[in-house]
Amino acid sequence: MRQFWLLVVDVWNRGLLETSLGRIFVALGIVVLALLVRNLFVKLVVGWLRRMALKTDTRLDDEALAVLERPMAFIPVLVGLYLAVDYLDLSGGLALFADRLVRSLIVLIIFWAFRNLVTPLSTLLRQLERYFTASMIDWLIKAIKVVLIFIGAATVLEIWGIRIGPIIAGLGLFGVAVALGAQDLFKNLISGILIIAEKRFNPGDWIKVDGEVEGTVEDIGFRSTLIRQFDKAPVYVPNARLSDNSLINYSKMSHRRIFWLIGVEYRTTVDQLRRIRDGIETYIRGCDAFDTSPALPTFVRIDRFSDSSIDIMVYCFTRTTQWGEWLAIKEKLAYEIKCIVEGAGTGFAFPSQSIYVESLPSDQPEVILPPVHQP
Repeated sequence: MRQFWLLVVDVWNRGLLETSLGRIFVALGIVVLALLVRNLFVKLVVGWLRRMALKTDTRLDDEALAVLERPMAFIPVLVGLYLAVDYLDLSGGLALFADRLVRSLIVLIIFWAFRNLVTPLSTLLRQLERYFTASMIDWLIKAIKVVLIFIGAATVLEIWGIRIGPIIAGLGLFGVAVALGAQDLFKNLISGILIIAEKRFNPGDWIKVDGEVEGTVEDIGFRSTLIRQFDKAPVYVPNARLSDNSLINYSKMSHRRIFWLIGVEYRTTVDQLRRIRDGIETYIRGCDAFDTSPALPTFVRIDRFSDSSIDIMVYCFTRTTQWGEWLAIKEKLAYEIKCIVEGAGTGFAFPSQSIYVESLPSDQPEVILPPVHQP
């Protein structure tokens, strides 16, 4: 039994990879304890910081603390892992691997926190909207996040002994070959920058590109733009198509136009035509919904003699550019025009044809139709 006990002690001391099993179990216990302390750390430390942030007048610290909660909750785990590695007292390659792992996790937490802070700190960048558009600010925020991720990844590679400089130099040569096969990608990227620089449209604008799409802009990406059609279907359009083609931005209209041709019957007299014309013009110029300033043309004129009607042209602009309000104004104008036409004692024309027969062929029998009995 004494020999068996000595064997057990020897196995316990030798353990795994020249580390005793006792130290391994203690190290695992430290990591498990750190995981348990993590929840306590979040409740105590983060809760205390949240209460302190609520006492300030600004909302920036509350938003920053909200995005930092998850990276901060990982700190106790990282501390526990460091203590476990230190307690194991590793040597050689294992010690180097453990040291690089801990350093990499530290870098991960730091850049994780910085990347999350970009969103609440973007409110400070929003103050630059007086000089730049909202889309340019959004692109700047995305670029900052990408740069932080790149720097963090490069730092981790440096920790593991991978030099980032030669990789970048190699990518320069490799990029020439890639660029030849990715011309469309770079074309769309440059087109997106030009769209923002020219202020063609911004998120929320209603745009139309003939043969492509019509809808509301939701997001301007690096390669494509997300446009939501009026049937709520999303359409991803490459930026090059939006940059090279003619585009209508309805959201930048100063007014909305109404252009109608109203046909009245040919039996309408000249006095009735004048009453209709004057009545419509009086209504438009007296209604606040229409802009009749000299800068905008407003016409109500007898336009032409069509095949079945005398056409009256109504050409005016509304003050609102909202589609729903514009429809309501058009509806009221339609009601008023109908009342004016009927009040003048005439009516609206409809397409009709008159056939005049000079004589019937003598060799054709006469057609006699039976009388129609009314019920």
